[in-house]
Amino acid sequence: MGRQGRIAHTMSVDFNPNAAETIVDPYPGLARLRADEPMHWNPVSRAWYLTRYDDVRAGFRDKRLSADRIRPFVEAQRDGPDGEEIGFLGEHISHWAVFNDPPRHTHLRGLMNKAFTTRRVEVLRAGVAEIVDGLIADWADGDEIDFHHRFAYPLPATVIALLLGVPQEDVDHLKRWSDALAQFVLTSKTNPEKYRVAAAALKEMNAYFGDFLEQRRRDPGELVTDGLISATDEGDRLTADELTASCILLLFAGHETTTQLLANGLHALIRHPDQMADFRENRHDAKFVKNAVEELLRFDGPSLTSPRIVAKDFELHGQVAKAGQRLWLWNAAANRDPAVFEDPERLNLRRPNADRHVTFGFGVHFCIGAPLAKLEAEVAFPILLERFSRFELVKPAQDWSDSYVSRGMTSLPVRVYR
Repeated sequence: MGRQGRIAHTMSVDFNPNAAETIVDPYPGLARLRADEPMHWNPVSRAWYLTRYDDVRAGFRDKRLSADRIRPFVEAQRDGPDGEEIGFLGEHISHWAVFNDPPRHTHLRGLMNKAFTTRRVEVLRAGVAEIVDGLIADWADGDEIDFHHRFAYPLPATVIALLLGVPQEDVDHLKRWSDALAQFVLTSKTNPEKYRVAAAALKEMNAYFGDFLEQRRRDPGELVTDGLISATDEGDRLTADELTASCILLLFAGHETTTQLLANGLHALIRHPDQMADFRENRHDAKFVKNAVEELLRFDGPSLTSPRIVAKDFELHGQVAKAGQRLWLWNAAANRDPAVFEDPERLNLRRPNADRHVTFGFGVHFCIGAPLAKLEAEVAFPILLERFSRFELVKPAQDWSDSYVSRGMTSLPVRVYR
């Protein structure tokens, strides 16, 4: 991050992340911030916003920014009415690599990388295709279906269960627990019940994976969970708590992100029929398909922001961020920076640098589940475009989640035509 002369701490761009129009379409407001106030103090969320590509990308590697944002929140809420539940949630989630800085992040992520290998992901390709076929088998010509609930939601949940080796009959339980946990991890909105519900779900998940991992120890194989159990690095090994937490993180992250990629992606394609037609015509071209998925991730991907805590004072664009303040790296704004992406507001599946997006982060915090999410989309979209000649939105406006962190819909009603 560069430095410039200090100016008065005044903000001229009004951007409310809670406003209905922002939740539906945050991009016009983010464009104003990116152009006029690239280092913006937001009074609503009481956090600094970085929106330019170079600043966001640098922020992922800046040691003055900490990913350890759960611990300060837990400490601040410990004596509050929900302190017990928040303390329990924080204690467990503190084992997630995504909420840690080096060297602890290095320990957790390094061992997870040994288990979550490209080979283990790639062998799922045929299995993903079978799951896709099963999900759409009973969709008749002219049917109205909720694509989110009938496809985008169950596909990644089933795939991640397959990857971890969890019995398919338990998938509904896993989805329910993941949804409850999302209320704590993905939203900053105050909900009197969300901490209790999330804590209850996490307790059930802990018990479930404790038993499941013990079974895997007795009968090991080639699953990701077996890799996590056996992974070592110069004598280092995941503790029992870290092992359970890592399984839950893989389940949670692998499910939520891919659901949003699939739903947001289809939504974008329906709204850009020329790109839908190009995708359909080139659905058997693996190189085209890979680039198309990268562009869908860039254009309206599953990640809005990557929150951080300022660990050390720094100055950028004439503004000074103080240690202890919150700062949000706006992935979604960086992905539409015209300094990097030509005509960034246009969906272009042939964009030559689509893979430069930062939807999955950058550097040491690059999302470990990115290859799996991409694989599922690379398999799913060509099959959907093969089986159905047309998709129509049932209603013009969709119901978007109000999360600050992720970008996704709560439903996506579409009509399908064979």
